[in-house]
Amino acid sequence: MFHDIFTALIEMMTVGTIVAMICGTCLGICLGALPGIGATLGIALAIPFTYGMGPLPALALLAGIHNGSSQGGAIPAILLNMPGTPGSIVTTWDGHPLAQQGKAGGAINLSAISCAVGGSLSALSLILLAPPLAKVALAFGPPEIFWVNVFGIATVAALLGNDLLKGFIAACFGLFISAIGLDNVSGHERYTFGMLELVNGVATVAVMVGMFSLPPAWNLVRQARKRESATGSMGRIQIISERIWTVAGVWRAWAVASFIGIINGILPGSAIASFIAYNEAKRVSKNPEKFGKGSIEGLAAAECVNAADNASALIPTLTLGVPGSNVAALMLGALLIQGFQPGPQLFRDAPEIVYGYSWALVITALLLIPLGGALASRVFANVLRIPTSLLLPLIIVIASAGVFASQNSMFDVYVAAFFGLVGLAMIRFDFPIAPVIIGLVLGAKAEFNLRVSLMMSAGDYSILIFRPICIILIILTILIVTFPLYRAYQDWRNRRAKGGQGEISAEH
Repeated sequence: MFHDIFTALIEMMTVGTIVAMICGTCLGICLGALPGIGATLGIALAIPFTYGMGPLPALALLAGIHNGSSQGGAIPAILLNMPGTPGSIVTTWDGHPLAQQGKAGGAINLSAISCAVGGSLSALSLILLAPPLAKVALAFGPPEIFWVNVFGIATVAALLGNDLLKGFIAACFGLFISAIGLDNVSGHERYTFGMLELVNGVATVAVMVGMFSLPPAWNLVRQARKRESATGSMGRIQIISERIWTVAGVWRAWAVASFIGIINGILPGSAIASFIAYNEAKRVSKNPEKFGKGSIEGLAAAECVNAADNASALIPTLTLGVPGSNVAALMLGALLIQGFQPGPQLFRDAPEIVYGYSWALVITALLLIPLGGALASRVFANVLRIPTSLLLPLIIVIASAGVFASQNSMFDVYVAAFFGLVGLAMIRFDFPIAPVIIGLVLGAKAEFNLRVSLMMSAGDYSILIFRPICIILIILTILIVTFPLYRAYQDWRNRRAKGGQGEISAEH
């Protein structure tokens, strides 16, 4: 095994393969920086160009696009508060506040290094632990995946925002949106109102970009005069490119996020790692009060976990031939095009391909430090020097272009505009937006796995309860939902105790 690993590393050190990794990483960063155009679309567009390439250069190019787009998505999230993927929603919570503090360059640099840490550790786990970790994925059937998705929705709804009820209302709204379109099991249309454009459902990218980018753009218009009167011009914002962090300050966040991301990657259908990692990083942090206000630990955790599941998501693909994500499905196709059949026999018949691709993931993750950090922080951070009057149309143009390019549909642009108005209304009435997106992303997966589970058991609901992993996930979900209630009860008791002490002092 170790002989194959080192042999593959030597075979990767050719000029053609190195050039492919550098070009793929640069291309991935640029594609990731456009909301709605991420790793899935980038790899799909690149696969036709790999037909005439050798196996290792082709896989190296795709590995670079995969890792590069993960970090590229942080750029609009940090600079414009515009997430292009569900994972980059968490990046906006601390990344954009850092940019507003004049630390955009440092934030982009930290995001690149965090992605490099998470991506390289994930790739090393693919190299060393692929067969044993694949067995963990086999333990998760439709009932377990259903509860994983329920746990994710409950986590975001309960822990985001100041009102538990509003969080669950927002999540239920996302679940309703996920139900629009064709039923995944029966094929019947639901809530399409006779509109052909809604048959395939509401585009997640359109909802995400609309709700997260247009409200801030509108606020720029409302606050432009006030800001310019205070600072003179948006162009006078100082952009700090030097390092704003230390390893001692973020290593806990990296450790937590890497572990959660790797485990999450091997579980098909899960998309909650960034939220769980953020909450865990906040729990172990020495400064949890800074989270959401420009915490370097929060940003480090969000970006590290986004890259930590890149390689681990390929573990069930390479070992079992079962893709655990859209990107993994595309990589499955890329391997088939090159004449390789993913599965246990791939490690025996072509170890240089498996380990060579794994090394490509390690190397391209490390390339993010100079390409996505030092270079991108100097180039992209200057977006904040643009005056407000030009920044607003720039946000709208980028958002519209990204939404349109995701499916080549003008209808999606109208959907984004509509949900932008919905986002404004939600912010006005203090409803959290993130639960809507998570309900939309996980709702269809939860419903599909629920119905498949019931088909497996002939309608017996006990299949969802009396399984060891299901029991653990049910308990965790209950704890997550009751934690805000317990916290509110404790606050009420403390206020009551202080009130009683005040009354006693007044009497004396």
